[in-house]
Amino acid sequence: MEIAMPIIIKIIILIFSVVIHEVSHGYAALALGDRTAQYSGRLTLNPLRHIDPFGSLLLPALTSMLGGPVFGWAKPVPYNPYNLRNQKWGPAIVGAAGPAANILLAVAFGLVIRFSPFFASGISDEFMNNFLGIAAAISLLNLVLAVFNLVPIPPLDGSKVLFALLPYRWRSLQVMLEQYGFMILLMFIFFFAQLLVPIIDFFFRVIVG
Repeated sequence: MEIAMPIIIKIIILIFSVVIHEVSHGYAALALGDRTAQYSGRLTLNPLRHIDPFGSLLLPALTSMLGGPVFGWAKPVPYNPYNLRNQKWGPAIVGAAGPAANILLAVAFGLVIRFSPFFASGISDEFMNNFLGIAAAISLLNLVLAVFNLVPIPPLDGSKVLFALLPYRWRSLQVMLEQYGFMILLMFIFFFAQLLVPIIDFFFRVIVG
């Protein structure tokens, strides 16, 4: 599934994608009444406000140079769940906003690829190949970010959706996941992350055609 291109291009695509992911969290929180992200100056697409030196630059460079898929993150956009108008579903909506933005990006650039034969006439093959390669990389990476972040393990976004769906009598499960979430997530990454590959591949093929 990995798409061959220079590392710097992959990192630029990653930063573009994770910035939109984080800003979407902030705007969702703002729409629900919390201005923490706004007061923190994080409701901007300026990457300098969001870049995490390790997660946005060093880690994706290392994973790419070691032959793996480029992967990373931006600094989380802060929000205060107690300021949200909807205390039950608010955190889930804020959490789901990031993956939803990635899915929209994946669909948008995937559809560009799907319908490229309709507007490729008169454009050089070299330009189209480069353009479609970048579009494919954007679509694929955003699918990776969306699917991975929807895994219901804290601190991933999927856990916020899970906690909103859990009945109150299962509150102990939420406490356990929040307490040991990072350890569980590491185990998932090392032993079960490959289970996500067929899911990502399926949706990529459906979108791109």
